[in-house]
Amino acid sequence: MKLSRYKFTLPQHLVAQYPAKYRDESRLMVVHRDKGKIEHKLFKDLIKYFGKGDVFIMNNTRVFPARMYGNKEKTGARIEVFLLRELNPEINLWDVLVDPARKIRIGNKMYFGKNDSLVAEVIDNTTSRGRTLRFLYDGSHDEFKNVLFSIGKTPLPEYITREPEEDDAERYQTIFATEEGAVVAPAAGLHFSRILMKKLEIKDVKFEFITVHSALGNYREIDVEDLSKHKMDSEQMIIPQSVASSVNNAIDKGKKICAVGTSVMRAIESSVSADRHLKEYEGWTNKFIFSPYDFSIANSMITNFHTPFSSLLMLTATFGGYELIMDAYQTAIKEEYRFCAYGDAMLIL
Repeated sequence: MKLSRYKFTLPQHLVAQYPAKYRDESRLMVVHRDKGKIEHKLFKDLIKYFGKGDVFIMNNTRVFPARMYGNKEKTGARIEVFLLRELNPEINLWDVLVDPARKIRIGNKMYFGKNDSLVAEVIDNTTSRGRTLRFLYDGSHDEFKNVLFSIGKTPLPEYITREPEEDDAERYQTIFATEEGAVVAPAAGLHFSRILMKKLEIKDVKFEFITVHSALGNYREIDVEDLSKHKMDSEQMIIPQSVASSVNNAIDKGKKICAVGTSVMRAIESSVSADRHLKEYEGWTNKFIFSPYDFSIANSMITNFHTPFSSLLMLTATFGGYELIMDAYQTAIKEEYRFCAYGDAMLIL
């Protein structure tokens, strides 16, 4: 498959700037692969498609306030710092992106917060935009993290062009987020409300949680026409043995296994046994899924509507079938579905 096959025109007004008022009342396009049929529902109608013993695999990662603004020493130049991941908690070492990168060199200090309450020193260059920062803080690590995150802002994606608002801190987070470490919200999970999950539990539908600390790699521009030459950035992931056992039991019983989001789909396909069952795993994945690909674990999937040329669209089209999904996207544009993280959802059966 070639990059150019994932081109379509996305009207800017369909890129959602705000989420639906209620999580489970975003729209839901249901795509039936066996009949090539499309239905238009609300997300809370999801309950009609699942029953006893079916399993949802969810990502319980928690987004932290990764975007910070500081000032460079001496010049006072305003610098944006995007926290990517903590490298060494003992010395408060972080992998970050800085913008504008040309103004920041090894040895420079930056000041953050009211009264310059937090200071960081650049100790390494990792990429053209990337830097390694050491935050200078005398208190405990927990105190440091509290200060750091009180200064940081919710890292809304760049296609959300407005400033973050107070509600985003809660809304750009799933209701089951427990494991801190993501800088990108697992968007498919944002639609689940407590009421909807309770109704599904009453039907004896199971929820199993894995952790995928979603990073920026999925959103990095693909600059090669031959997709086999594109390399994905790695993301940290954990699949507990208890989850693998539950999913495998459902597979053996012929139940629906629904991957909630592309991050979950990539993760479970990164740890498959020879007999096409899910394995326990803790580590990293850089798996890039594009057609042709034979999926082993999930037989259904929930995802949002993605941008042209994105690896997220490629995975979705591979799972749902290229022609069917690209036709569904044209239908979504015609019917004015909302795209991206705060947008509407698609269920592929």
